[in-house]
Amino acid sequence: MPITKTEIEEILELLDKYKGRHTELISVYIPADYDVNSVQRQLEAEKSTAKNIKSTSTRKNVSEALEKIVRHLKDFKRTPANGLAIFCGNISHVEGQSDLQLWSIEPIMPLKMRLYRCDKEFVLQPLKDMLEVTEVFGLLVMDRKEATIGLLEGKRIEVLQKMTSGIPSKVRAGGQCLSIEMNVYLNKKDLEKGSLGNKYLSEIKIGDKIEAFDIKNDKIVFTKVENKWDVVKDKYLEIVISDCWNILASEDHTFFKYVRDKEWEINEVLAKDLKKGDMLISSNSKNETITLEIDEIKKHNKSIKMIDIETEEGNFFAEGVLVHNSSQRFHRVTEGLTKEFYKRIAEEMKKIFFEMPKLKGILIGGPIPTKDEFVEGDYLTTKLREKVIGRIDVGDSNESGLNELVVKSRDILSQQEITKEKKLLEKFFETLGSNPDMATYGEKETRKAMEYGAVEKLILSENVDKKISKEFKTMAENISASVEIVSTDTSEGEQFLNLSGIGAMLRFRI
Repeated sequence: MPITKTEIEEILELLDKYKGRHTELISVYIPADYDVNSVQRQLEAEKSTAKNIKSTSTRKNVSEALEKIVRHLKDFKRTPANGLAIFCGNISHVEGQSDLQLWSIEPIMPLKMRLYRCDKEFVLQPLKDMLEVTEVFGLLVMDRKEATIGLLEGKRIEVLQKMTSGIPSKVRAGGQCLSIEMNVYLNKKDLEKGSLGNKYLSEIKIGDKIEAFDIKNDKIVFTKVENKWDVVKDKYLEIVISDCWNILASEDHTFFKYVRDKEWEINEVLAKDLKKGDMLISSNSKNETITLEIDEIKKHNKSIKMIDIETEEGNFFAEGVLVHNSSQRFHRVTEGLTKEFYKRIAEEMKKIFFEMPKLKGILIGGPIPTKDEFVEGDYLTTKLREKVIGRIDVGDSNESGLNELVVKSRDILSQQEITKEKKLLEKFFETLGSNPDMATYGEKETRKAMEYGAVEKLILSENVDKKISKEFKTMAENISASVEIVSTDTSEGEQFLNLSGIGAMLRFRI
């Protein structure tokens, strides 16, 4: 069974004092849910390796320590619920004499690491860090492509989940395109004197204003060309509307069509999904929209030069037919995928953090717009959104991003601890003033309350004598009272120390 926090502190304090003459002190950490028999077999193999140690005394000490650990592990049918930490070695202060001792600890929290090490001292830091953990912080680093969810426990960062969005990169090659000889119609105000009202796509320049359709307001407009790319396709479709209406487009170019049975609703359809009889949108000389019926669609398997353009409105008329703007379509698709990704992140965070009792707060890192979109977009449940204590600009959305997030959040985290101490001591002083029978201070009075089992929360200043502090912690654990250690970094902490640095909130009057 797990031993108490005070007992672990006492063992660690003892183990910290032992130093081997050579690398002969063995530390073994077995994580929770790891097969204890596998560790036993590993250490059996290490016994063979130890035979190669040149120093006779070191070889003897390491071999005997390994044998003692292996025998100890044979008593376990399975790894304890929180894992196991074993320390073994010759701790004799007299050279040539043997005092082989073994300590076996089932920690107060699940072990997350696996370790075997021979050294001049025992490896104790993982257990020391565990003792410092009274609360944990959720971590999230994200961008639109990737997210990593982690946990900060004391000084240890653990990666809990990695996620990717599946959003494709914006690739131009193979994009939706139209023939370079397709006509588009320009705003007459922008035409040079003597120019016709139309140009080939190949002649269009960035900044030109071409005819388009404001779908929301149902009117013909002129929209600015924002970008343009030359593309070569190895096959294309020829959409025949009449003898003089032929549109050459890539299979993935998007068209707008009217759907008769849906009160003439406008739908978006890829060219490859169009069929004879579909009604496309066009315009007349009065700047009104009309419909044109597809007569035939021909497939051509040969190379053709094409143009891909991006417009401000998101569409334009080519050869009099309304077609989609590829970049805007890409943007809309990625926006949809991004929202779905945000929902998946939020759902995963809910699974991990919603019922976590020690969760103190959540830190979120990422590029400036992304993390703000996520937090402000109501993706997180109210309970988790209220626990977001910081949004930090970080560059990576992987494990290194978690480390960067914690480093950049030091001020936030330290302020959280100070705020917690201030609230705790404010409540203590308020109780002491308004309801003095439910609080006590000073070594003698608090000890008496302990003996009666009346203490609900023991408060100790970090400046209290170490021996007394340890004694009070043990007493608190024996009566299932919680223990809070406070600093003197605040005026409340200094005031508490002046009252002896020992106090308690009570369960009942004594």
